[in-house]
Amino acid sequence: MIVTCVHVRVKPDHVEDFIKATKRNHEASIQEPDNSRFDILQDQDDPTHFILYEAYTSEAGAAAHKQTEHYLTWRETVAPWMAEPRQGIPYTVIAPE
Repeated sequence: MIVTCVHVRVKPDHVEDFIKATKRNHEASIQEPDNSRFDILQDQDDPTHFILYEAYTSEAGAAAHKQTEHYLTWRETVAPWMAEPRQGIPYTVIAPE
């Protein structure tokens, strides 16, 4: 499994816009054949900080996600709302196997 946690900091006046756009991306992403999870997490202490937990069954599936229309639309839509560039951090899955 390929897991990436994408850390996003959103400008305070665009938090609700970001949530709506990211939910649309989530709904389409979970329909992708190699997607295992696509979670949207919001920091309880800092509502402008989000983590997108993305899990794919293969590198090819993770790469294909970045070519989808819904991802490209999301990326372009939310870019001006970010307080700083998003940061995707890949992880190695230990469990579950």
